[in-house]
Amino acid sequence: MRILVTGATGYLGPRIIDELMTQGHEVRAMVRDARRFDAAAHHDVEVVEADPLKPMTLREALADIDVAYYLIHSMAKSDDFHEDDRRAARAFGQAARDAGVNRIVYLGGLGDGDLSPHLASRQETGRLLGEAGVPVTEFRAGMIVGSGSISFEMVRTLVEHLPVMVTPRWVQMPTQPIGIVDTVRYMTACLDVPESSGEVIEIGGADVVTYGEMMLVYARLRGLSRRIIRVPVITPRLSSYWVNLVTPVPASISRALIESLKTPTIVRSNRARELFPDIEPLAYEEALRRTLVRIETGDLPSSWTSSAAAADVPAHGARLSEMNGMIIESRRVEIPAPPEQVWPHICGIGGERGWLYADQLWQARATLDRLIGGVGFRRGRRDRDQLRRGDVVDWWRVQEITPGERLLLHAEMKLPGDAWLDFQLAPTATGTRVDMRGLFDPRGLAGRAYWWGLYPAHRRIFSGMMAELARRAGARPPD
Repeated sequence: MRILVTGATGYLGPRIIDELMTQGHEVRAMVRDARRFDAAAHHDVEVVEADPLKPMTLREALADIDVAYYLIHSMAKSDDFHEDDRRAARAFGQAARDAGVNRIVYLGGLGDGDLSPHLASRQETGRLLGEAGVPVTEFRAGMIVGSGSISFEMVRTLVEHLPVMVTPRWVQMPTQPIGIVDTVRYMTACLDVPESSGEVIEIGGADVVTYGEMMLVYARLRGLSRRIIRVPVITPRLSSYWVNLVTPVPASISRALIESLKTPTIVRSNRARELFPDIEPLAYEEALRRTLVRIETGDLPSSWTSSAAAADVPAHGARLSEMNGMIIESRRVEIPAPPEQVWPHICGIGGERGWLYADQLWQARATLDRLIGGVGFRRGRRDRDQLRRGDVVDWWRVQEITPGERLLLHAEMKLPGDAWLDFQLAPTATGTRVDMRGLFDPRGLAGRAYWWGLYPAHRRIFSGMMAELARRAGARPPD
């Protein structure tokens, strides 16, 4: 099939695209800004710029499309997201009808009865998409358990940052979280189930838990001691300000999400089981275990913040951000030399050559690591010039390597969290663009205190490394 995926730079879009490509479909990605789409990771995907709030842009995006995935939400972009969502859904449904699209697949929110404005808007969007006559397969889910899901991210960072959590009554509200893997399976399996067209299908994980139970299970798997104290009255507005202080979720978004937590989000229909008998969704704890593995290995395909990632790093500049609970320090430099001239300087770091800049500071940190029982710099590296996956580089280990393109190192020193150093190269018209990211996944408050305590040194070291890399790579091969 020829399939359009909207919201292709968001959390769910890239994962849907990957699965559709695996199944052999021809995929077109619709984005508002093509610079934010990871074309390197999806090189066989056609990219088109369009915005449902600008209906005339939809004609090209929907041309010759069989099925369209609608994964757009205005909550992060507008205070009046309800009206923007209405306008966008109506415009997209009408454009899909005019283009001859056979079906729209959409992900809305679970819940019934007295819905919050956020949940009501999600369900209304599904109805408005089909208003023009194109059949809609509307999946409804509660919290998606996955590295980067905005609702999961809110819960995750609260537990990571707060040893004692003072919470309102919503922590006792039942919910049926679903793993991201199962969400993607349902949403792509429907293409082979014609009976799912025009259906509203509720999906959830294998068990029903409360939000408080979700928090405590997360704490147990992360080895964190956490206590929940419930108080009778905390308004959504107050809760949103509190969440905004300790998580990367803005108050405008967290308030809408917290209001939704007052409604039970449980699967009440057996339709998913009838239509997809081969899908056995994971229980919450197993979905959480798989998510933590992806976070700990740095395998982060997408996030609700992905659309604000690499394109926001200026040339010869830096950017500090958080994603999936990680603190990320990003730097970019343009070097007037081809990648094959730049790569040896990156592949050759560590060991006897050192770390490009401020070797005395690296040595000081290595000495401290040795004093507390860590590996320090005693391991060196296997080969002076070459690296392969699994190689040791001082206190780092090569986690991923693609010669000439990427080197991802995972720290094995003693840390209150996990750390990575990621180098990525891309050819340009004038040479090579190098992106370097320092990533730190803090474990509790101690981890965050560690990061911010060392941030001034990191800032100096990483900036110096990039400047020295540009100087050496633009001048000569490594010694």
